[in-house]
Amino acid sequence: MDPGPLVDALRPLGAAETARYARQVMLPEFGVVGQERLAAARVLVVGAGGLGSVTATYLAAAGVGTIGIVDDDVVDLSNLHRQVIHSQRDLGRAKVDSAVDRLAQVNPHVVVVRHRERLTAANARGVIAAYDLVVDGADNFATRYVVGDACALEGRPHVWGSILRFDGQASVWWPPHGPCYRCVFPAPPPSGSVLSCADAGVLGSLCATIGAACATEAIKVITGMGRTLVGRLLVHDALVQTYADLPLRRNPACALCGPRATVREPGQGVLEACAAPVVDPARRVSVGELAELVASGSVTLVDVREPAEWREGTIAGARGIPLGELAGAEVPSGPVVVFCAGGMRSQRALAVLDRRGIAARDLDGGIVAWRAAGQSVEMPA
Repeated sequence: MDPGPLVDALRPLGAAETARYARQVMLPEFGVVGQERLAAARVLVVGAGGLGSVTATYLAAAGVGTIGIVDDDVVDLSNLHRQVIHSQRDLGRAKVDSAVDRLAQVNPHVVVVRHRERLTAANARGVIAAYDLVVDGADNFATRYVVGDACALEGRPHVWGSILRFDGQASVWWPPHGPCYRCVFPAPPPSGSVLSCADAGVLGSLCATIGAACATEAIKVITGMGRTLVGRLLVHDALVQTYADLPLRRNPACALCGPRATVREPGQGVLEACAAPVVDPARRVSVGELAELVASGSVTLVDVREPAEWREGTIAGARGIPLGELAGAEVPSGPVVVFCAGGMRSQRALAVLDRRGIAARDLDGGIVAWRAAGQSVEMPA
């Protein structure tokens, strides 16, 4: 059940702000009081990527008084199709710097705080404690668990979004009013078993759909307006343009928010499972080295991506064996090099082949690095 407005404080608006927010203030469910609650609110946005770009922009436009942006990355060309807070001229810049500049243009009445760092078990509670609410647009499970744990431990509502390919999800985690992140996802999937956007791709406009939903939920939680996604999971399929609304309940045995909780620190008990496999650098093959091996015909190539990915092109002569089938598949003899999209699944493939007694190496950076170096691919028959 929603507990009412999160922010009790009100910050009076100046004349310019009153004019700026006029179309929002006229909403009877919102009004001047709702706008003054937003002006007094402090919101932390985790990640200035696809989701964070949209969420932070709309929160700034809506008039949230203080917005913190936490991100340790820099702007890359491959970000720009979806991370709309950045532009071509920002390539190579810290994302937090680019985001601050853009939000100042969107709304000069908003204070934007830079946190150029990654949220970790060591710093998450200290950073989050300074804010009323957290919007989580993280792109990895380690950060998601750290954020979810820190929010629950600090008593902060946790607006969460997730996207991959054409699918998006959103919810609001907020014990005791509803479940926490661990109630529904008590343990992370095995490292590398779930593809990242870098490996699987993502539709840029999907970030707008889910990011805007997260911004709306944050505004509703702050003002007490409407019914939030506390206790519900929004599921969106962009390919068929459908939305599902799944009910969620608290887990009475939850290790984080249950009556016998054992989690006392962010990420406790799950961070090791989120870590990528450690691979000996000597077992990684560079694009240049692999190109020489392919040209000489002295290597067996195994593409461990999914069949749908093969259709977008693969390295000439590669045999496609999805990672999930590698344990029982016949692997050709000879020096073996495995590869995937970006290098994560191929690292897990090495572990699978090691257990079978098959010596192999993997392509550093995957087929993304192969293409970026100007190497050709072929379409499978």
